[in-house]
Amino acid sequence: MSVTCKGEDRALYAAIDGEVDHHRAKQILSELVRQIDLNLPRQLTVDLGGVSFMDSSGIAVLLRASRRMAELEGTMKVVNVPVQAGKVLRAAGLDRLIKFE
Repeated sequence: MSVTCKGEDRALYAAIDGEVDHHRAKQILSELVRQIDLNLPRQLTVDLGGVSFMDSSGIAVLLRASRRMAELEGTMKVVNVPVQAGKVLRAAGLDRLIKFE
């Protein structure tokens, strides 16, 4: 699995690894949303430290997860963003919509 999650005290930590491209984005997003709906967190932390490649599909994954968290009146942050993924996400302006650390 490319998404490893653990939830505790209304906080969900999701580590994504491998490539986030159009082949895997649907699977990653499905698992993220499933875990959000299962845990109903107030805070979602998405760790991209294990991501080896990201294309524009990663933008959609993070936007949809952020939207789901907003529906639950929760917050989301992204941590350990690799250089390549950071370029893709910043080029799309995601750093203005989602908190990156």
